[in-house]
Amino acid sequence: MENASKELADEYRRLGGRRVAVIDDNLGSSRDWDGDPPEAARFWREHIPILSDRVRRDVETFLSSLNDESDEPASH
Repeated sequence: MENASKELADEYRRLGGRRVAVIDDNLGSSRDWDGDPPEAARFWREHIPILSDRVRRDVETFLSSLNDESDEPASH
């Protein structure tokens, strides 16, 4: 499922998705601080919530991470 998870994350980011992975004690989630463009938001709503928790976490691991300084959300 890793390739499918990466493909979902890549497509979301290609659409301009801005969610950032938050990995804490091996538990993952994502945060949407800046808001997504409509296409990316629609893609996320249609494809990600229907996944199992494990697969959703896999997708989130392919997003930019708060732990990766080069991809931190821009401060406003």
